[in-house]
Amino acid sequence: MPSTGFNPENLKGYVPDEVIAQISSVAAITNALRLAHFLAQCAHESGGFKVVYENLNYSADGLKATFPKYFPEPLNESYARNPAKIGARVYADRMGNGDEASGDGYTFRGRGYIQLTGKSNYANFGKAVNEDTLASPDLVATRYPLASAGFFFDSNNIWTVCDGGSTDAVITAVTKKVNGGTNGLAERTQLFKEYYALLS
Repeated sequence: MPSTGFNPENLKGYVPDEVIAQISSVAAITNALRLAHFLAQCAHESGGFKVVYENLNYSADGLKATFPKYFPEPLNESYARNPAKIGARVYADRMGNGDEASGDGYTFRGRGYIQLTGKSNYANFGKAVNEDTLASPDLVATRYPLASAGFFFDSNNIWTVCDGGSTDAVITAVTKKVNGGTNGLAERTQLFKEYYALLS
């Protein structure tokens, strides 16, 4: 069984103080193992806890490479470097968002350390924290970047994967649940091992 007597303060100097202060807001973090897995994923996904907004500022070539389905030529040219228009199109008519004209796709773009995305997810997260995140979506980035990531772990049953242990296989399995693949696996693994050693 993983130790439950962990002290998040041991992460000082490795994880920003404002992140450590938010750890208690994620109820499912009950031991060092879960916390190390969770923070390793959050740190990688957010560029070291720095990025809390999805960057949708793509060039025409970037749109063609990243979202070929949504931006065939010459459409990519007219949307280039216009994040609001890009978000509205890419996320239209899914995840509870309205059509492109509604602008929901941009309004409910990725925010938080693991990029909560889509009107339905914002609505459900808002209920979980008793805030109107539909009216004030920026709260996800400013007040709840870690709690929203915890909600993502809850919603996708990732905590039980974390409970599998501290092996590379478990880190890979957690990464696949978060990322959909193994992008950045080496850094995620390094961060997990660093945090787990500090917490254990």
